[in-house]
Amino acid sequence: MKKKILYVLMVLATGASLTSCDDFLDTMPDNRTTVDTESKVKSILVSAYPDKTFALVTELMSDNSDDYGASNPYTDRFVDQVYAWKDVTESNNDSPESYWEESYQAIANANLALDGIKSLGGATTTALKEEKAEALLCRAYNHFMLVNLFSKAYNSKTSTQDAGIPYVEATTTELMPQLPRGTVAETYEKIEKDLQEALPLVGDSHLDVPKYHFNTRAAYAFACRFYLYYEKWDKAVEYANKCLGSQPKTMLRDWKALASLTQTYDAVTNQYIDAGSNCNLLISTSVGTLGLVFGPYRVYSKYSHGNYIASHEDGLAENIWGNADFYVPMKKYSATNLDKVIFWKMPYKFEYTDPVAGIGYRRTVMTTFTTDECLLNRAEAYIMLKKYDEAAADLTLWMQNTVNTSMVLTPASIQEFYKDIPYSYDVTENDPDGIESTIKKHLNPAFTIDAEGSVQECMLQCMLDFRRIETMEGGLRWFDIKRYGIEIIRRTMNSSGIPAKKTDVLTKDDERRAIQIPQKVRDAGCPANPRTAK
Repeated sequence: MKKKILYVLMVLATGASLTSCDDFLDTMPDNRTTVDTESKVKSILVSAYPDKTFALVTELMSDNSDDYGASNPYTDRFVDQVYAWKDVTESNNDSPESYWEESYQAIANANLALDGIKSLGGATTTALKEEKAEALLCRAYNHFMLVNLFSKAYNSKTSTQDAGIPYVEATTTELMPQLPRGTVAETYEKIEKDLQEALPLVGDSHLDVPKYHFNTRAAYAFACRFYLYYEKWDKAVEYANKCLGSQPKTMLRDWKALASLTQTYDAVTNQYIDAGSNCNLLISTSVGTLGLVFGPYRVYSKYSHGNYIASHEDGLAENIWGNADFYVPMKKYSATNLDKVIFWKMPYKFEYTDPVAGIGYRRTVMTTFTTDECLLNRAEAYIMLKKYDEAAADLTLWMQNTVNTSMVLTPASIQEFYKDIPYSYDVTENDPDGIESTIKKHLNPAFTIDAEGSVQECMLQCMLDFRRIETMEGGLRWFDIKRYGIEIIRRTMNSSGIPAKKTDVLTKDDERRAIQIPQKVRDAGCPANPRTAK
């Protein structure tokens, strides 16, 4: 359980303009925890990780969900808004507002730790050096997730003009400090600065439970993902190599061991998030309904990853490995108002605050960084560098570890398989409404890639397909949709679970790809992310 501190930072961001926000309150009592010993630095860093998650929002916003119709009662206004890419007005533990507030509180705690280290004369001991690295990594990671949620995806062409998020580098006695939003490019520059200052200092000796903190391998995995999003492909490969080591196969998830377990939801999910597994680099807990939504329950089942998506787009669809099966296949749940196909990844936990009254918090445990994701991130970087043989080797390793097959992928075999697959949503004689889908979607990234059907484009399709499966239910698919300008639709399913009607389209330049700044932030005078009336 996180140790709560008295000081809570509520940073206000600007909207599309790059101006500062007006004062909301001038000052607040400076009653923050005094961080004046190594042990206090270590303790405050426990609270430098957000206790909320973005994953439910980004999963529902992605192409991993369909609308199962007005007859399904398992919804509420919050998920209705999220699924429809509307500005969210509801606030709960899963909302963008909660994640914004929790992330900036985590940043405030990281800054308190850094101030404490300064007050002790600097990072003069091994423990303080490692704690400084952890604080910088937490500050960088929280800003990284915020900018990728509430701003446009980074791209070298427009990010010097695209509005970023406030980058908080110091503690303050102001409740609502005037901080400029800056640009996406400036935000990324500051993240990189923190990251590069942290990495030479990172270590594990100060950690009692390393997997719940930025340990060394987790730091490298974060650096790999950051540089991938930053379009610095060589750097992404460099840090993936440091994370994965010389024998990456030994670092991947042991799906055969998971398959050997008694196949119950609790047994598999508890093993999936096990801190003793080499593949799990950083584990986090969060308050919210994620474990219910992606467990064998009806919660929010109006918007589900159902059989149609699974059998046409990802885990149950015909794929390059042919008739081979996943070691641990997806689980199907079907009944009245229930069409859900999921991997068992998210355990459902309940934290009792009053066992007698039976009240408390819904929780889940998530794998924030894994070696399996890092491997696929390296594959993407290799593809962008046109090192196709290296990329094919990484894709083969992921496939053979996840699916019961001995097939070896090559650039030629990948191209041969993917080039003839129809693209999702294309209007055809058999699909005049453009509502049917496949494992392949048109890619429209701001960075340059080769033409459709080329080796590079086909290998990117394969990599994105694999990573969609790997990261399913963890919310990361949304960021691939943003980075690659993937257009997706909203469609209503009929009573047989088949697409019946298209209701909306998220175009490659759609303003709704940047989640709206929280209402209370805007109410305090900060302009919103732009929205063109539809």
